[in-house]
Amino acid sequence: MSVRELVVLGTGSQAPTRARNHNGYLLRWDGAGLLFDPGEGTQRQMILAGVAASDVTRILVTHFHGDHCLGLPGVIQRLSLDRVAHPVHAHFPAAGAEYFARLRHASSFYETATLVPEPVREAGVIAEGGFGRIEAYPLDHPVPAYGYRLVEADGRRMLPDRLRALGISGPRVGELQRDGAVRVGGRAITVEEVSRPRPGQRFAFVMDTRLCDAVYTLADGADLLVIESTFLDEDAGLAREHGHLTAAEAGHVAARCGVRHLVLTHFSQRYRDPAPFEEQARRHFPGRITVAEDLMRVPVPRHG
Repeated sequence: MSVRELVVLGTGSQAPTRARNHNGYLLRWDGAGLLFDPGEGTQRQMILAGVAASDVTRILVTHFHGDHCLGLPGVIQRLSLDRVAHPVHAHFPAAGAEYFARLRHASSFYETATLVPEPVREAGVIAEGGFGRIEAYPLDHPVPAYGYRLVEADGRRMLPDRLRALGISGPRVGELQRDGAVRVGGRAITVEEVSRPRPGQRFAFVMDTRLCDAVYTLADGADLLVIESTFLDEDAGLAREHGHLTAAEAGHVAARCGVRHLVLTHFSQRYRDPAPFEEQARRHFPGRITVAEDLMRVPVPRHG
């Protein structure tokens, strides 16, 4: 059974708090496990959340501020300690390759796992596979930063009633899906006759940035948008100065881009009450909003 969900490992920004670890997010997407922005303490949060090192198939770092990458040494070493058999691909801004190299070899360890660095040098598709494609776009932050989105290819949903009515069952259904048509009773039945279009799902991950075109590109049509909302409206000046978004701006993006489920995260330690984040985002976005909490699981909304 396929699972598509976000496992929230941490939700704090610059400094962790008693209630919030540094950033960390694992996207389970069928057989893939995409680990985003592992901040300090991510390895321990994975244990608490029931996430094994072997669940990780890709690591994606938006930028090299500490709250988004200081967990890399522990996670990378754990891959070898647990003898993860599959290669793990690592995506990060090419401008920060020196930081990645330092973090990868921050201390001595016996390396057995295969880590494949794939620095991101420009906007566009950075990986393709059975999961669809992963795209990266540059954000507006004081250091080089990229946001990521996963786009599943569109498909078709088979209609059991139509299949039965036309006498198609068993292996012939697979043949129809593979070849696009089968012959039944002397006539060709096309896949379009027994199915309807199924749009692929989309997941977007937007961290530290001011509003820019790439934010809207990443969020466009997302079923699940995970986006930083570091500040509230009363501190909008600080947000612009330091290259961040407010909760209201995150809500505006979600509304404009047709997002189905908005997940707010990356909260400044200055705020103790999370309620205003949803309140300010909801002024712009009437849809489903989750204010992320550590160790929360958020399913990716499926299409009907």
